[in-house]
Amino acid sequence: MSKIKNTPEPQSTGLWLMKSEPDAYGWDDLVAEGEGTWDGVRNHLAARNLRTMQAGDRAFFYHSNIGKEIVGIVEISVSGIADPSDPEGKWAAVKVRPVRKLAHPVTLRQVKATPDLADMELLRLSRLSVSAVRPGEWDKILAMSDTGGA
Repeated sequence: MSKIKNTPEPQSTGLWLMKSEPDAYGWDDLVAEGEGTWDGVRNHLAARNLRTMQAGDRAFFYHSNIGKEIVGIVEISVSGIADPSDPEGKWAAVKVRPVRKLAHPVTLRQVKATPDLADMELLRLSRLSVSAVRPGEWDKILAMSDTGGA
């Protein structure tokens, strides 16, 4: 896997969490591509979140099903595109680029065990594949990653 530069987190961007099944499209796949299209989302709230995203926004890359953990940070590189997997053109997509892999993955179990994250959409709307993350939640997850989840 290629080395991704460690860049500081921007202060004025939208923050998100995007789920993908790692056996279908995982962090290593994105890193190998350099830029990927986040498509195939067929939930109205998740699609609205995709439409809300702006280039420069950041998102946690979450491995669902296998692992159930936040593994990296991506940046929205292109926003406001139609989902190329939708022949009717009704659904949204964005392009993402890897920013950095987290020092230590943050598992769903760790998120659930952290009172400061109890209201996180990842937990409240657990089936949502693209969710918003509040700045305090973002900072807490980064801190947990840096300390190995503590």
